[in-house]
Amino acid sequence: MAEGRALRLIAEDAGDLEVISSAVQDAVLKAENIKFDRRGRRLTLEVNRFQWEDAKTKRGPQGRVRAILAFDTVLSVKTRAVTKADPDMVYSLLSLTFDPAGEPPGGKVSILFAGDGELSLEVEALDVTLLDSAYEWTTRHRPDHDKKRR
Repeated sequence: MAEGRALRLIAEDAGDLEVISSAVQDAVLKAENIKFDRRGRRLTLEVNRFQWEDAKTKRGPQGRVRAILAFDTVLSVKTRAVTKADPDMVYSLLSLTFDPAGEPPGGKVSILFAGDGELSLEVEALDVTLLDSAYEWTTRHRPDHDKKRR
């Protein structure tokens, strides 16, 4: 783990969001860690993020860090296959994408999860922040998308 190298990233366009999407790929969370403040127009996800930025150079146990992924200027949130009905269900984040509206700077942000889950955000403007906390730990499990399952 890279102590003292907490990520603090901001996305204001689709290219910036791709960087954040790479950093949060395979982050895990439960539905209870998804909060939408309608009045404040902010959606936050408290995630356990795999530290991909260290994975290329480090062998052995890898690291995870608790992080906040925040979306501001959110006008509405739609969900598909993401529910608080099963409090033990763990969602694995796959990607973040932005589809600009005909009238900039607004558009639609898609937060895709493994197993077909999705959050779809209508935003006034793209304003996304990823902030790592100081809470880090090691894990022996490195996400592997090529692993064959029986």
